[in-house]
Amino acid sequence: MPELPEVETIVQHLRTCGIIGKSIEKVSVLSADCIASGSPTRFKKLAAGARIKHISRRGKWISLSLDAGTILVHLRMSGSLRVLGEDEELDPYDRLVLELTGGKRLAFRDIRKFGRAYLVQDPEEVLGNLGPEPMSGELTEKSFHEMLTTRQRQLKPLLMDQTFLAGMGNIYTDEALWEARLHPARRSELISPTESRRLFLSIRKVLEAGIRNQGTSLGDGLANYISAQGEPGRNQIHLKAYGREGLPCPRCKTPIEKIVVNQRGTHFCPTCQQLR
Repeated sequence: MPELPEVETIVQHLRTCGIIGKSIEKVSVLSADCIASGSPTRFKKLAAGARIKHISRRGKWISLSLDAGTILVHLRMSGSLRVLGEDEELDPYDRLVLELTGGKRLAFRDIRKFGRAYLVQDPEEVLGNLGPEPMSGELTEKSFHEMLTTRQRQLKPLLMDQTFLAGMGNIYTDEALWEARLHPARRSELISPTESRRLFLSIRKVLEAGIRNQGTSLGDGLANYISAQGEPGRNQIHLKAYGREGLPCPRCKTPIEKIVVNQRGTHFCPTCQQLR
């Protein structure tokens, strides 16, 4: 479930935890399934002794740049990263633990066991097919319109395609389309420059709000998103469409409907987002 705002929130916190510049003293692989690049033995051998130089995000990926390679983590449905002190207990769902100099530990927790960690020499081996960052200065209104109109796809699945745009998922795609007053099944090649600009600005608006509100947490289950501080997000109280089936649209008061678009549950307002 974690999308761009949730991953960015985790990355921002990790940068403040004092682990940049620390070396990895020991690697504990508690679930071999979480290692996606080679064997757990190889992962441990390559990571042990390496120093964390930088922490960043690319799409939904967390990147730990080492002085020898890069650890890439994808949280998938229920993953999270958190920094523990040497006296804090591990969680039963911790799958990978990096013990660092200075007594801190970086733990990868994942209840559903879908998350994956890679250790690669070149991050482009894994990230090379990702589309542009939605909030990057390199993505302009003009280039975004060209990206839309040169594809022949429905808007919802196109925006969620990580090779088209990196970081968008179900929640923020529904929210952006609601903001832009565009139907999720609208054809991308038929989008006008005015509609494209509206969508471009709406995507940035909902992502910025998600980051500002420390991500979106839905429900109170163990698999729900939590930040690197172990706290739920606050953005769920600001959602306009996603998860609001049957509730009034904040704009026009028409009940929000839920349909299936390309096998994904999709929330929209049938009045504000008419299929033209």
